[in-house]
Amino acid sequence: MIEDIKKRALHRTRILEGQLRGLSKMIDSEEYCMDIITQSRAIQRSLESLNRLLLENHLRTHVTHMFDEGGAERDQAVAELLKAFDFDGK
Repeated sequence: MIEDIKKRALHRTRILEGQLRGLSKMIDSEEYCMDIITQSRAIQRSLESLNRLLLENHLRTHVTHMFDEGGAERDQAVAELLKAFDFDGK
C-alpha cells in the first residue's frame, strides 16, 4: 500500500470503530430513532470515504500495472473495477 493512503485508511478505521461503538450504545439506550439513523448514515459516509481511499490505492498501484501489462491482466483489472462498483452482473 502507498504509505500515506495506508495511514489515512487506518485513521478512518479507528474513527469507524468509535462511531460503531457509539451507535451500539445509542441502540442499547433506546435513543430517538432519527438520531440513531443520523449516526448510522454518518457511518455509511465514513465507509464510503474509506472505500474511496482503498480504491485510490488500488488504482495507483495494481490497476496501472495491470493496464501496462495488457491482455489478460488488463481484462482482470477491468473485471475488478466493475466488481468494485457492483457492475459485475451478479
